[in-house]
Amino acid sequence: MTISAIDSLHIDFTEQSLWVMNIALGLVMFGIALDISLNDFKRLWLQPKPLFVGVFSQFVLLPAVTFILVLLISPIPSIALGMFMVAACPGGNISNFITHIAKGNSALSISLTAVATLLAVVMTPINLQLWGSLYSPTAIILKEVAISPWEMVKLVALLLGLPLVLGMYLNHIRPNLASKLAKILKLVSIICFVVLIVVALFNNRDIFMDYVFYVFWIVVIHNLLAFVTGYSFANIMGLSQANKRTLAIETGIQNSGLGLLLIFTFFDGMGGMALLAAFWGVWHIISGLAVASFWSFKPIDKLDKKELA
Repeated sequence: MTISAIDSLHIDFTEQSLWVMNIALGLVMFGIALDISLNDFKRLWLQPKPLFVGVFSQFVLLPAVTFILVLLISPIPSIALGMFMVAACPGGNISNFITHIAKGNSALSISLTAVATLLAVVMTPINLQLWGSLYSPTAIILKEVAISPWEMVKLVALLLGLPLVLGMYLNHIRPNLASKLAKILKLVSIICFVVLIVVALFNNRDIFMDYVFYVFWIVVIHNLLAFVTGYSFANIMGLSQANKRTLAIETGIQNSGLGLLLIFTFFDGMGGMALLAAFWGVWHIISGLAVASFWSFKPIDKLDKKELA
C-alpha cells in the first residue's frame, strides 16, 4: 500500500464511540474549569503580558511555523491538513498538570487554558481554513469537504465553551465541591480519552502499522517545533524562566482530542488527518512528561519564585 493511499482511507470509528468521545472531552474541559476562578483573570489584568504572549504563540506563531514545516517536508495532503488541524486547536487538557511538574507558572497555565479555550471557538475554524487554503493540496480537500465554519464554531463552543462556563460557575458558587470534583473528573476523563484514542488505533491497527513510521517522525518534529516556538518566543519577549516553561508547554501540548472530534465529525475520519491527530494525542503526553521531568530537576530563580508567590 502506497503512502498516498492514506488520503482515501477512513478510520473506522462508530457513532457511539464518537458520542463517548464528545462526552469525555466535555468532562475534561469541565474538570479543568473547576480550578478556574474570576480571580485568575483579575491577576492577569495586572500583568497581562505573559497571557498575550501565550495566546499569540498558540494561535499565530504555531500555525505559521506549521505552514513553513509543511512547505519544507511536503507531506501527503491529508497528513498536512491534520497538522494544520492540530496547530489550530487550543492548548491540551494535560498542560496544567505538566506545567506543575515542570515548576512552571500554574496560574498562568490555567488562565491560558481558559482564554485559549474561549478564543478557540472562533480561532480554530479560522486558522484551519486560513492555513489549509494557503497550501494548494489541502485547499483541494477543504473545497471537496466544503465544511461550514459556523457549524464548526457551534461544535467547538458546545464541546469547550459550555463546559468551561459551567465549571467556572460551579467553582464560584460551591468552591469546596468544585475542588473535590476536579481531582476526580480530570483524572477519570483524561484516562477515558486516552483509552478511546488507543481503542481507535487498535481497531484500525492494520492501517496504523502501514503508516506508523511515516506519521511518527512528522509528529515528533512538529511537536518539538511547537515546544521550541513557545519557549523561544517567551524568551524573546523577556519573560521569566517559569513563564518560559509554561508557554513552551502550552504551545507544545495541543488539544488533539478536539482535533480528532472535528476530523471524525466534518472529515468522516479521513485517514491521514485522524492518524496524525491520534498519534499526536499519545506522543505529546510522552514528550510533555519528558520535558517536565527534565525541568523538575532544574531550579527556578529566586526572582521567579517571588513572581509565582
